[in-house]
Amino acid sequence: MEALILIVEDEQDILELMEYHLSKEGFETIGFLNTKHVLTALEEEQIDLILMDRNLPGAEGSEFVQSLRKKGIQTPVIFVSAKHKDEEIEQGFERGGDDYIAKPFSMKELVLRVKAVLRRTKKLSSDGDITYRDITLNLAARTVLIEGKSVELTKLEFDLLHALIVNENVVLDRNYLLEHVWEGDEVYQDRTVNVAINRLKEKIDPEKTKDYIKTVRGVGYTLC
Repeated sequence: MEALILIVEDEQDILELMEYHLSKEGFETIGFLNTKHVLTALEEEQIDLILMDRNLPGAEGSEFVQSLRKKGIQTPVIFVSAKHKDEEIEQGFERGGDDYIAKPFSMKELVLRVKAVLRRTKKLSSDGDITYRDITLNLAARTVLIEGKSVELTKLEFDLLHALIVNENVVLDRNYLLEHVWEGDEVYQDRTVNVAINRLKEKIDPEKTKDYIKTVRGVGYTLC
């Protein structure tokens, strides 16, 4: 099933244009002119992504997203807003945004950004697996198959591989990995990440022929 995208945009013509171009790409959409019924929709539907304007009647979009985050709702959000000063964009990210598109924008850019955020944050197939090349992770069973053969990973190694796959094409620095995989435990240091990456490489590519993971010197790690 294609992703379901919730759009909050108070200008009817822009809302309809966004819905039209996203539907052409195979996405399902739900559109709102304000935030009044958004929380109900999030509770009743399996929303994969929110496109959120900021200048809205009755609520400022980033403040509304911040309130969603405080409620524990982690649905990815792209702000689409005429607020385009550096400090306004920074504020959007600080309040829970995953990406930011400044108005005016092209529909092609919108579609590309939507696809990029969905790749980073979801990458789920219909059966609950996530895949990269010949690697398949089953999130429910926490199992790993490579070329159809089971590979035993520790919880940490599984979480590390999962983080790399859902952030394909993004270089993850050591601080990001320490925060999201080790969950910010201050006991762990950069060296810990290096050792864990090397162990993971050994397990998923013992013959050293596939080069799944690339080290970006001085920055971090990414998938090849």
